[in-house]
Amino acid sequence: MLKHALAALIIISACHLAPARAQDAAAPFDGDLQRLAEILGTLHYLRGICGSNEGAKWRNEMQALIDAETPSGDRRARMIAGFNRGYNGFQQTYRTCTPAASVAIRRYIEEGSKISRDLTARYAN
Repeated sequence: MLKHALAALIIISACHLAPARAQDAAAPFDGDLQRLAEILGTLHYLRGICGSNEGAKWRNEMQALIDAETPSGDRRARMIAGFNRGYNGFQQTYRTCTPAASVAIRRYIEEGSKISRDLTARYAN
């Protein structure tokens, strides 16, 4: 249930954020977007090793976030780096699904949901 809520909130918040800026200036919510990207990378890795059979779901959510925000240059690179940092960080720690990995999944889904709700509440049109 939480994973579906997170996915819906991510897409909703991404679609309602401020329109893309003409310049590649930082937006006030960039830190939150980068954290959300890192969480998506983490979930992409952990859900994969925990046999969720979701395939590229979390990577696709990241792509949807990028497509909705349309960052360019450094902003885009920072978002992608966040996703990769989340993925690689847990890839180095977990080789198989463990109880700790399952707890991490739950906590990251909760954190991602909170970030999505906060972004929507703060920056929705």
